[in-house]
Amino acid sequence: MAIDGPSGSGKSTIGRGVAAALGLDTLDTGAMYRAVTAAVLRAGVQPEDAEGAAAVAHRVELGVGDGVTTLDGEDVSAEIRSPAVTAAVSAVAAHPSVRTVLVARQRAWVDAHEGGVVEGRDIGSVVFPGAPVKVYLTASEAERARRRTLDEAAAQRDRTIEDVRTTMAARDAADSGRAASPLVTAPGALVVDTTDRTPADIVAEIVRAFRAAEGAT
Repeated sequence: MAIDGPSGSGKSTIGRGVAAALGLDTLDTGAMYRAVTAAVLRAGVQPEDAEGAAAVAHRVELGVGDGVTTLDGEDVSAEIRSPAVTAAVSAVAAHPSVRTVLVARQRAWVDAHEGGVVEGRDIGSVVFPGAPVKVYLTASEAERARRRTLDEAAAQRDRTIEDVRTTMAARDAADSGRAASPLVTAPGALVVDTTDRTPADIVAEIVRAFRAAEGAT
């Protein structure tokens, strides 16, 4: 199953809920791009350097699962959510050479797990356009900013909602406007506005769509 959407739309929460309901594993592809971005910054490579970023993506070992992200065996779950990584990830993720490396790893992950719930920004449109169910989550800008601000507070990072909103708007523009795999609603995707709905309600809707797709095949 492919779940796409912008930051703060609920991809991780809904993805985990759907996976639990269906007995599937989950892959957060955004964490993969963030981990590569952290590695790029550590290496002193400029995020805009496509060749340098791709070289880093090729050589690093990534682990993503159960809410933990590792980089060459080191837990970087907190580091990849830092303001520095957040500010640079769109630039790194925009490089086609970087995306080629990570898309191959994402497809290999699904092959190894014989399926799963994969969430990101180009999963239904590029990585798995043939997924039996494609979902695009959205929410109001105010609600997305509120959620992200709560996440920042939980991580003990002192950021105002205005700062979060500014960062989010910049990333929305970068992700939607990039030439390689822009953030778009995949053809045939189930579009769900999560603004005023509970996760349980949304998970139930998506599970029903999955069961219907199973029955149709």
